Amino acid sequence: MSNRARTASRTPSEWSRHLHELWLAAALVDDVTALATRVYSALALEPGTVAVVGARWAGREPRYLRLLTPDGGEPTTWHPSAADWPGGTAPPPLITTVGQPTVRRCAPDGPEAVQPLAAPLLREAGAVTVLECLFALGAGDAIGVWVGLDSAPTADQERRLTEQLTQVAEIIAVSDSRILEGRVHERRQARDAFLAEASLQMDESLDVEETLRRVARLAVPAVAEGCAVHLFRPDGELEPVATTHVAAGAQAWLGAIVRDDDWLTAKLRGSARQVGGRVLRDQDLVGGPFGPDAPGEGKSIQALSISPLRARGRVLGTLTFLYHRDDTTLSDLPTLADLAGRAALAIDTATLYDQRQQHVEVLQRHLLPRALPRPAGVELSASYEVGDPSLDVGGDFYDAVIAGDRISLFIGDVCGRGAEAAAFTALARYTLRTLLEDGTPPDQALARLNRTLIGEGASRFVTALVVALTPAADGGWEAEIAGAGHPWPLVRYADGEVAETPARGLLLGVVSDADYTASRIRLAADDAIVLFTDGLTEARSADGTCFEHCLPAAVRRLGPLDETSAARLVAAASDFRRMGDDDTAVLIARMKGRP
Repeated sequence: MSNRARTASRTPSEWSRHLHELWLAAALVDDVTALATRVYSALALEPGTVAVVGARWAGREPRYLRLLTPDGGEPTTWHPSAADWPGGTAPPPLITTVGQPTVRRCAPDGPEAVQPLAAPLLREAGAVTVLECLFALGAGDAIGVWVGLDSAPTADQERRLTEQLTQVAEIIAVSDSRILEGRVHERRQARDAFLAEASLQMDESLDVEETLRRVARLAVPAVAEGCAVHLFRPDGELEPVATTHVAAGAQAWLGAIVRDDDWLTAKLRGSARQVGGRVLRDQDLVGGPFGPDAPGEGKSIQALSISPLRARGRVLGTLTFLYHRDDTTLSDLPTLADLAGRAALAIDTATLYDQRQQHVEVLQRHLLPRALPRPAGVELSASYEVGDPSLDVGGDFYDAVIAGDRISLFIGDVCGRGAEAAAFTALARYTLRTLLEDGTPPDQALARLNRTLIGEGASRFVTALVVALTPAADGGWEAEIAGAGHPWPLVRYADGEVAETPARGLLLGVVSDADYTASRIRLAADDAIVLFTDGLTEARSADGTCFEHCLPAAVRRLGPLDETSAARLVAAASDFRRMGDDDTAVLIARMKGRP
């Protein structure tokens, strides 16, 4: 039975069913090429059809050619590289306008001939008349569908075929638009997820070197096969600070290139001045260490992207990616600029934090004595530990002063952290030091400091403890102790017994007429007095136990006391600590005998 006889009875409802099935399929595929069998099979049912030919091309380069005959089963597909490619050498038409498909009636040969790409297949199938439908899916992406008939169609048949081809073209175009939008959405989601993860990774560290390493590691191989980070030195020269490559063997090569190559340095300096960066490929790579003409490892580099690292209005350096593949996403400079911006902000934040920590350390050193005196008859030991290095300067202080035959020790703590706390720490330390150097007794020294703080309008309270050691007439030492809201000192006697010594008194800077009455004890050779701040006692274990409960035993276990005793006590508290981030200061004086 001929195709015309088999399909003569096809009704409009049958085409509607085919069209509905095509719509359903178009909503599921991830490439419109997958619709070919349904499209060709539906069109092949038209009476008198001898062949349905389809083709797709990019620009004027064909991607494939397909043929379905009514009794041929599945479509046959050819690609331009095939030895039996039937499409000839004539390029397909360039269709740039996306919109309504163009449908026309033509012949396999003659003045109104069909497009050369499909003509050989249509002639071979015996087509006399052809309905040709051409339409663009996007810029440079076009499709052609040809229905070959064994005779000239009637007016109604031509009208019906034109309408069917138009409907098919519209379904394919809508499906392709959905697919492209989905891919754009997926790329955008992947991009946003990558940038979010990059921000999290880079923000996890405030260490400059670790941040730089994270920036380089994040990009390889997620963005490119190689990455280099350069920062401007104070003298304006670019310095490589981090490099990584997906191939371990190329690490040394890349490190040498980013450090020594003048061509790359010039490109980096030029790109650093551009707002959005640039991508170098093909002729842009001529004369450099990358590209097909480059020697060694550089030959595999097909493109290079350079983005300025800009944060808080300053250009910090450049972020460079090396690509071994020809990827169209290289042109996505906004994404690279976004990543570079996040990296620059993380690097700048880490750099500023590092500078701030250096300033804190310098300030902290000036709030503590450079070295303790070495008085005859007394061995001094001191230690200071920062509870959390990420925090600001603390308020703990201590010192030792010699005035005649008297040795004065003091320790204290200003509430809070930061510049204001540092200012009051300096005020408290130098006020006490000056008073004690002049021979002022401990209780009077604390009272004078209290009035000074109130006079300055201190917004932070201060605790302090002062111990004055004076040689006793009958040997040993007289210890005069005055406290102002500070933890009481411990005394470790020569026989190993540890006892707490009261030192009552109100906080400094709160009540103007506070009383700081001193107490006195006698200390003999090998006795020691231990002064400390609350950072030592408030160190907590995992179960919440305070080191305060363990402190007497820890002092007893110190063994022979020497210049390292304070550091060993602080280390014991640090090993115990699982919670608490307060600074800790310890000052220990061991009596060696009468001076």
